[in-house]
Amino acid sequence: MEYRGNDAEMDQPTFSDILDVCHEMRAELNCDFAAIAIQDEVGTDIKWPYASGNRNEKYKRITVRYGKGIAGKVISTGRPMMISDLSNDKSSMVLEHPIMLAEQLLSAYSVPLLINGTAKGALLAGNRSSHLFTENEQNSISKYVNKLEVMFNSNHSL
Repeated sequence: MEYRGNDAEMDQPTFSDILDVCHEMRAELNCDFAAIAIQDEVGTDIKWPYASGNRNEKYKRITVRYGKGIAGKVISTGRPMMISDLSNDKSSMVLEHPIMLAEQLLSAYSVPLLINGTAKGALLAGNRSSHLFTENEQNSISKYVNKLEVMFNSNHSL
């Protein structure tokens, strides 16, 4: 008989499993960029550990405070946020969203990710052109959020 280890260990999602969700969402929505932001377990800093379609590695160094940037606002309000054309907004707004600046995104839709019942993360879909996310696209992104919530809530140490 082959040893398969502890069943709980086998159900734990890996970094690759979570990144695969970003790849899958990006392909389904035909968007340029997909990423997940996570708030630190201790403190209020928010980082972007998972990204698909990135042009560079800058996202790994971005840290925003709770309530700042698109992820911080989504996490603090617990509500989705859409930016359809960042180029039409004030130049100061561009600087408020470092992930969009780093990845040259003009549009994004982000949804809160609940971990243990509290908004502690955000899933973002972005485009490098102006784009108004349709209701169907928003529903698809919510479907991926649900999938990620199951993964994150089965492993609190991600």
